[in-house]
Amino acid sequence: MRIRFVLPMLALVAGLGTVVATPAAADPGPVTAGDVAAADACYSWGRSLSQGASGEDVRQLQIRVAGYPGYGGVLAIDGQFGAGTKAAVTRFQQAYGLGADGVAGPATFSKLYALQDDDCSPVNFTYGELNRCNSDWSGGNVSAATAKANALVSMWKLQAMRHAMGDRPIVVNGGFRSVACNNAVGGATGSRHLYGDAVDLGAGAQGFCGLARQARNHGFSEILGPGYPGHDDHTHVAHRSGRLWSASSCGI
Repeated sequence: MRIRFVLPMLALVAGLGTVVATPAAADPGPVTAGDVAAADACYSWGRSLSQGASGEDVRQLQIRVAGYPGYGGVLAIDGQFGAGTKAAVTRFQQAYGLGADGVAGPATFSKLYALQDDDCSPVNFTYGELNRCNSDWSGGNVSAATAKANALVSMWKLQAMRHAMGDRPIVVNGGFRSVACNNAVGGATGSRHLYGDAVDLGAGAQGFCGLARQARNHGFSEILGPGYPGHDDHTHVAHRSGRLWSASSCGI
């Protein structure tokens, strides 16, 4: 995790060409051009976002709050700020002690900037953890770009899950697999690992069942754990069409 320094807004003194620092306002209000200029190396939002907004900036926000859809929910990553996105933003704000109004403004974006690295992955997870198969995300059931994008959403879901469980590290055993990698480990032919949106978790401090139970709150439509064939030694979380939750030893 790197340390960010937020610079004060700068004003150019007319005729002198000298840059002079001016103090930031006590109440930042709406997102301004100055906020954007000093924001973040990964992605910077240029406006406050609320219900009814649409666009790429909404989609980027949805990726980062995908882990806050509520129990059993899955947030659509569609660039449309609807009721589901408002609810997810509100839960994110509540989780971090922010004003919980469901409007993404400077305080919400500041927390997101603090939670992401320059490659847009959340600070506690890496692309390397999510792909121990190859270096370029190729050879799966979707394009390399799609597999990597799917993994990014999974990482943000895991970041939310980690925070909800006391910010204790979550052990990631693996994620994306090419067809060759999947065959080598005896994976199912339709495995979500081939799409980049599946992650296998080690027990860590939380335990397999603790992870499986908590995952129900963070946007995972596929949760497999102890009691499901072949999953007594890990908890598997993924995205899929429809829900498949099965960890009978954990009461799921």
